[in-house]
Amino acid sequence: MSLLALALESNPSDHARASTIFLSKSQTDVRDKRKSNHINHISHVSPGPMSKKYSSCSTIFIDDNTVSQPNLKSTIKCVTLAIYYHIKNRDSGRSLDIFDEKLHPLSREPVPDDYSRVDPEHKLIYRFVRTLFSAAQLTAECAIVTLVYLERLLTYAELDICPANWKRIVLGAILLASKVWDDQAVWNVDYCQILKDITVEDMNEMERHFLELLQFNINVPASVYAKYYFDLRQLADDNNLSFPLEPLNNQRAQKLEAISRLCEDKYKDLSQTAMRRSCSADNLIGIRRSNAVLS
Repeated sequence: MSLLALALESNPSDHARASTIFLSKSQTDVRDKRKSNHINHISHVSPGPMSKKYSSCSTIFIDDNTVSQPNLKSTIKCVTLAIYYHIKNRDSGRSLDIFDEKLHPLSREPVPDDYSRVDPEHKLIYRFVRTLFSAAQLTAECAIVTLVYLERLLTYAELDICPANWKRIVLGAILLASKVWDDQAVWNVDYCQILKDITVEDMNEMERHFLELLQFNINVPASVYAKYYFDLRQLADDNNLSFPLEPLNNQRAQKLEAISRLCEDKYKDLSQTAMRRSCSADNLIGIRRSNAVLS
């Protein structure tokens, strides 16, 4: 087998046998927490009844006190925790200008001077993703597909998700996942209504770059989806998080594969045409506008 074939088979977003990147990046922290908990347990003797057990990771218990789908909320917590470990345990700071928040801000508020040096807390990542999913009424399955696309981008383009680019990379992954998975695709202009200050032209440009970096490969095999699902369950267990979402059944698995392959073919057709800088794939995926966004 060639080195190229071996490299492709080691990509978790394409092959079910390859280990997910986020789970491996979380293991160092998990081992350290378990070691710390073990030391604290054997060094502390309490004469009374055992006290309530709390997670050693103080940033993962988030209660936004809103009426929401519990499965969706739990899934977003786990997916954003995976993103948190990607950022915290990144290999370097490899990025591209199109994802730099200083060069392409998402709001009119000034970007802090230390925006590229301070790692975001898990709750900040959660709130950013939760806002988008709530406003666009996206599903828990869409959150998992978002993580697949994110890891595919990092491996295909040899990038790192870091403090300077995490918001735009996550936004790009959500943008594609919502078009491929959800029945009512959210158009780029809808996300502009959610984020308010970002322009449609910027969204289209970012989408175009994201697709090109993915080599227009947006196919998500059911086996890959299942692997990400179970690795997220493992991440949840390691961090004392609830993750009640049921595994993908056969019918929905077939739907995911069929839709993602169809969309991939359409995107590839688009790549063979003259693609203007303002071009978007909104007209290719889902002809229905979503009414779910906040205006």
